[in-house]
Amino acid sequence: MSVAPVTWRTRHAVLSTADHTLVMGIVNVTPDSFSDGGTWENVDAAIRRGRELLAAGADIIDVGGESTRPGAEGVPVDEEIRRVVPVVEGLAAYGAVVSVDTSKPEVAAAAIVAGAGIVNDVTGLADDAMRGICAGGEVGVVIMHMRGSPRTMQADPRYEDVVADVASFLADRAGMALDAGIGRDRIVVDPGIGFGKTFDHNLALLGDLDAIGGGFPVLVGTSRKRFLGEVLDRAGRPSEPGDRDIATAATVALAVAGGASIVRVHDVASAVDSARTADAIVRAQP
Repeated sequence: MSVAPVTWRTRHAVLSTADHTLVMGIVNVTPDSFSDGGTWENVDAAIRRGRELLAAGADIIDVGGESTRPGAEGVPVDEEIRRVVPVVEGLAAYGAVVSVDTSKPEVAAAAIVAGAGIVNDVTGLADDAMRGICAGGEVGVVIMHMRGSPRTMQADPRYEDVVADVASFLADRAGMALDAGIGRDRIVVDPGIGFGKTFDHNLALLGDLDAIGGGFPVLVGTSRKRFLGEVLDRAGRPSEPGDRDIATAATVALAVAGGASIVRVHDVASAVDSARTADAIVRAQP
């Protein structure tokens, strides 16, 4: 399919897909993230990692201080701020477009002061206060779909029609964001691959991205997730999360072909190669 370019207005920059699909690199400053928990807990190490991802071609660095893996426990507000803010500040000072991955209004507010230009909320801006902070901060937002909470989301998730249900949820939450004063050109939606979804739900969503966005740019985050491990298991190639970057790259290419505007990944270099290749093919179509 041919994909029309979009722009995404953030607090400090206007990002465009006119030249390429945007790549968001992940920096987890948590001890318990499913893929790289504990690797970048140190502030200096996390900032170095963010700079490495920028050098590899990332357009955005997404900094998270609370694991959202299935079954994850919550983190107190003060602790999440302690983890996140120095890293956001260091990367923003370096010139990065920084996203903060949080569902807590207090963390979002502190990160915006530190230089974050995007708030990436796995709860889909469920909190009135979060919507108000994002509107007042004039940040870009990612509205994600999740069924339940990280602790409960994989407990037998069910849908009448997963694509239609997710699309309806995202449309409703985008409408709430608009009503709160968040500009249309600041909103991106995310179907929440792996968040309250079975293996088949994830495949269905990835196969019908065009039905999900409702006119808003779509972000897709498949990186190293459990469903990719299941794909590889079925192929007789059991894997740990860190072994799934090639599988992730395949989903990146398919997401680009399906109309995604942003992909969120751990391994930026392979994702950039995959996305640029898919971009060339998709953009050559009449």
